[in-house]
Amino acid sequence: MAVQKIDIEQFLALAKEYPVLDVRSPGEYLHAHIPGANSFPLFSDEERKVVGTTYKQQSREQAIKSGLDYFGPKMRRMVEEVEEIISNRQLAINNEQQTIAKCVLIHCWRGGMRSAAIAWLLDLYGFKVFTLDGGYKKYRNYVLDTFKIPFDLKIVGGYTGSGKTGLLKSLKEKGEAVVDLEGLANHKGSAFGNIGLPKQPGQEMFENLLSFELRKIETPKRNLSESKGPYSPFTIHHSPLWLEDESQRIGLVNIPKDLWDQMRQSPVYFLDIPFEERLKQIVLEYGVLDPEKVTDAINRISKKLGNLNTKMAISMLNEGKKAESFDILLKYYDKHYFKSLHNRKEINALLHSIQCKSVTPENANQLIRLSQLQQQSP
Repeated sequence: MAVQKIDIEQFLALAKEYPVLDVRSPGEYLHAHIPGANSFPLFSDEERKVVGTTYKQQSREQAIKSGLDYFGPKMRRMVEEVEEIISNRQLAINNEQQTIAKCVLIHCWRGGMRSAAIAWLLDLYGFKVFTLDGGYKKYRNYVLDTFKIPFDLKIVGGYTGSGKTGLLKSLKEKGEAVVDLEGLANHKGSAFGNIGLPKQPGQEMFENLLSFELRKIETPKRNLSESKGPYSPFTIHHSPLWLEDESQRIGLVNIPKDLWDQMRQSPVYFLDIPFEERLKQIVLEYGVLDPEKVTDAINRISKKLGNLNTKMAISMLNEGKKAESFDILLKYYDKHYFKSLHNRKEINALLHSIQCKSVTPENANQLIRLSQLQQQSP
């Protein structure tokens, strides 16, 4: 058998069936990686540093020799680890009738010596091996290209407490294409958005996850007849895709500008729900959070909230009057969202208001009906 070098689209297509081995160092993998890839480092972070220093200060040949000193003792263990990865994958599909081929996909940073070394070893042992032409760097270009694809976006809008995240889940259950930006970011988008949630991914990893979800909705096909313009490699995404209306910044990460610009030019389906109903929802969602962390969050927005409102909100919270405390905060966020909503060009043409009596997943039905009526209109 011979190792085959393939392009990014072939690589990711095969990744749906076979394991991906990211042979970069643990630190590189931890920073960001292809979603679903296995960390399978040729060198530790320290070993990579030594080999790199040798390359710069001595020569390529000496760097290779230094790398072989680390690689040699690991060879058997690496082969056995790949066998274990494939075995675990076989168990995961839980199907005795289907046998996973001894096939692996390998990439390093640029598709150079690290991936070539491990590919040689696994090919020698008898695995079918594919390597990514251009490595992870090529994958990153692919990720950034994703956000230039012209999607048919539908934006779910509404003041805080409108249950927009729950609506996205309901839309997905009804067969609609949905991407949950806050779910990918591990953040609910406000000063209170990280309380009780896992650590946020870094910006690069967030982009990788977002690209993965967008491509999963409907993979664009190559359009070889077109050769000009930023969208020339892609056909237009015709299926509607629902996203929640967000600030560009979600906690510590940013929605990529190309996608953000599309969001700001897309129709907004605004759920107009009475203040009292939204307040009930906020008490349900945030009333169970650690009061100390909620207090810290209130203090972080104290300059915008105002000194008096900050003191009153914290005092009410300490007295157990959560509804009264959140009432103050909700009014602040309503003003903030109103400004963001209307800070769009041609907002009157983009905005579609939907009257809703309460916060319920069933509001998704109204979104779908209105969207379908607009699609049918000439």
